[in-house]
Amino acid sequence: MFQNLKPLPPDAIIGVMALFREDDNPNKVDLSVGVYQDDNGSTPILEAVRIAEQQILQEQSTKSYVGIAGNIGFNKRMEMMLFGESHPALKAGRISSVQTPGGSGGLCVAGHCVVRAKPDARVWLSDPSWPNHLPLLRLSGLNLEQYSYYDYENHCINFEAMTEKFNTLGSGDLVLLHGCCHNPCGADLSQDQWNFLVSLFKKRGIVPFIDLAYQGLSEGLEEDAYGARLMAEQLDEVIVVTSCSKNLGLYRERVGMISLISKDVEQAKAAQSNLGNVARGIYSMPPDHGAAVAGRVLSDQKLHQLWVEELGEMRMRLNAFRKLFVEKMEERNASRDFSFIAQERGMFSFLGLSREQVIRLREEFHVYMVESSRINIAGLNKSNIDYVADSIVAVL
Repeated sequence: MFQNLKPLPPDAIIGVMALFREDDNPNKVDLSVGVYQDDNGSTPILEAVRIAEQQILQEQSTKSYVGIAGNIGFNKRMEMMLFGESHPALKAGRISSVQTPGGSGGLCVAGHCVVRAKPDARVWLSDPSWPNHLPLLRLSGLNLEQYSYYDYENHCINFEAMTEKFNTLGSGDLVLLHGCCHNPCGADLSQDQWNFLVSLFKKRGIVPFIDLAYQGLSEGLEEDAYGARLMAEQLDEVIVVTSCSKNLGLYRERVGMISLISKDVEQAKAAQSNLGNVARGIYSMPPDHGAAVAGRVLSDQKLHQLWVEELGEMRMRLNAFRKLFVEKMEERNASRDFSFIAQERGMFSFLGLSREQVIRLREEFHVYMVESSRINIAGLNKSNIDYVADSIVAVL
C-alpha cells in the first residue's frame, strides 16, 4: 500500500529553516521563522506564563480528560477577551465555543462544521493568505476560492478589487478575513474598511470567517478585536478562530478556540453540540496544559496585568523595528521606497524582492527568507539590522 505514496516537496518555510541550520556562516540571519523573537533571537517564555505554570504544577491533582469542549474557564475568559465582557452577542447567549489544538485545530473544526451545515458552501481566501489555510480547509471538503487582497506593486490593500469581488458573492458564501496582523503581508483593514464590509456582508448575506491569531500584537487587545466584535454584533452568523500561540507565546502547547456566532440562543445550542461532535470525531479531546495556563493568566488579576505589560513590550518592539528598518534603508539611500513597512503591523511583511534577489541574499549574504520575500520583523535585532540593510541594498 505505502509504495503508492510519492515523496512530496518540503514546506517552503521549513525548507528555508533547514538551509539556515546547515549554514555555518557566523553572520547568517533567519527572517523566515514564524515565531516571535526577542533581541537575543530567542522565543521567550513569558513571565506571566511561567508563574501560572508553577501555580498549576503545585495545585493540579489529576491528568484526566478535560471534556470535549475543553477547559470551560479558558473558553469563557477567551470569549471575554475576544468580544468584550458586555458584547451584545455574548450577553444574548449567541456565542458557542470549544477549545481546540491551536488555531489550526479551530480552522479544521470550523471547516467540518461549515460542510455539515452547507455542503456546497464556498470559502473565499485572501490572496495572499497564510499558506496553511488552504490545506487545512481543503481537508474538510470545502470549496475554496480566492479574492484579491494585496496590491504587490503599491504595497497596500487592494480594497476596490476586494469589494468588487464581494459584490458578486451569494448568500451563505464565507469570506476568510485576518482579524489583524495579516500573515503574510502585514497590511490590515482599517476600522472604516471593517465598517464598510459589515454593511456589504449584511446586504449580500455573506458570512465572515475571521482568523484572529495575533490579538494584541498590532495596536492593542481592544483595537485588534474591532472587526470581529463589529461583525459579531451586526451579523446573524460569524465564525471566529483564535490562538494563544503568539500573544501568550504558547506555540508548542497548541492552544486555540473556535467560536460560532448564531442568530439566536436555540441556534447557538445546536451549534455548540455540533462543534463538540465534530471535535470528538477529529481529535476526541483537546490538550489541557496550555489552556489551563492561558486560563490562569486571563483570570488572575496580577498575572493578567503582567501579561498585558509583556504583550505591550512585544508589540512595541515589532513596531519599533519596522520604523528602524525603514530608517536604515533611507540612511543607505536605497533605490526603492520601503516606508510601507512602518505602516504595516504584526510580524510579517513582503519586501517586494524578486526570487533572484532572495536567492542572492541567501547565497551571497546568508540572509534567509522565503522566496516571496516575506520576512519576519521579529527576526531583526540590534546586532543584525545593519547587516540586513546592507545586504538588501546590495541586491537591489
